[in-house]
Amino acid sequence: MKQNEKPQKSVSTGHRNFQGDPAAQGVGDGLSGPGIVSRTAAKEISDISLRDQDLPFIGTEETFSTHELMTLNDRLFLEDTGLAEIGPRRIGAMDEAGINVQILSAHTPGVQNVPGQEGIDFAYRLNRMLVDGPMAAYPGRFEAFATLPLQNPEASADELERAVREDGFLGALTNGIIGKKFLDHPDFEPVLARAESLEVPIYIHPGLPPDEVFEIYYRTARPEYQKEFQDQILSISAYGWHQEVVTQCVRMIMTGVFDRFPKLQIIIGHMGEGLPFFYERIVGEMSKATEASLNKPFEQYFHDNFWFTTSAFFQDELLDLLLKYIRVDRVMFATDYPFADMKEGTNWFRAVDLPRETKEKIAFRNAANLFGIKL
Repeated sequence: MKQNEKPQKSVSTGHRNFQGDPAAQGVGDGLSGPGIVSRTAAKEISDISLRDQDLPFIGTEETFSTHELMTLNDRLFLEDTGLAEIGPRRIGAMDEAGINVQILSAHTPGVQNVPGQEGIDFAYRLNRMLVDGPMAAYPGRFEAFATLPLQNPEASADELERAVREDGFLGALTNGIIGKKFLDHPDFEPVLARAESLEVPIYIHPGLPPDEVFEIYYRTARPEYQKEFQDQILSISAYGWHQEVVTQCVRMIMTGVFDRFPKLQIIIGHMGEGLPFFYERIVGEMSKATEASLNKPFEQYFHDNFWFTTSAFFQDELLDLLLKYIRVDRVMFATDYPFADMKEGTNWFRAVDLPRETKEKIAFRNAANLFGIKL
């Protein structure tokens, strides 16, 4: 569904460079995609930007971690990024950027690599830490997606319900493939069914590829290319994990997930994870292949069951492409903090050449309506 108005101007984004240390350049660093910079970025503050300085924002993909979680997932090289700081420093950055609310989610891969009861207990502790910590200390400034021990789907469904009903969580965030299974696998139907019954969305964030996939698709045969972790970066934030999210979404449609759970809502970030570029090709080919097996035209599921965020992709042209195919009521603002700079994200969006009503929907209204957030 095309928008009549097309964005024209860009300002630079703030993908923050956490890759100075070679150890931070790839080994499962979980960088959530670089903030994309338009080559035609305007340095001056436009009239549109001045008009929209009062625009409120809800950040829908904003990351946190803890020392314990970073240690467990071998991510201590990210300690200086601000992942674990969910207090005055983060609130100050939010105030400077003009972000009213952050929706917090645990850094990839969350607890999905933690087996058994340990993973179940860890997910509960992380969720309670948010409730007792930043959400209590700064009421109205932080909301959260639940961390789930997805290797145990039944326990995940129960923790999702507990977190939503008892602690007011807004849904859950998953991180890529779970073991060797995507969410369309029958094992995860308890989680999908519970999310639908609770009327809360699931945010699918990219994750690290399984070892077998990494070795086939991303491992190079030249050691000199591995010393700075180029192959690891290729497998995640540079390219690989964005494609994985699109694959997972297409699989969920083609395997009938949304026919079984028609009210289930899925969110994906990074301006659609490349889906807008492939949209016509995917819809054209998959519509023919699935017309006898699905209840609705393939394309309709993208409009009925998916939401999209701008996280870390602060480029007018990409927003334009997303809005060419997805109606504006399904698009939400996000920065991907701390892996992209909040202020540069809001400055970019304030300068986007779209009608004020359209920008309000993306900046805060769509998220407020979906999650029941009052500003």
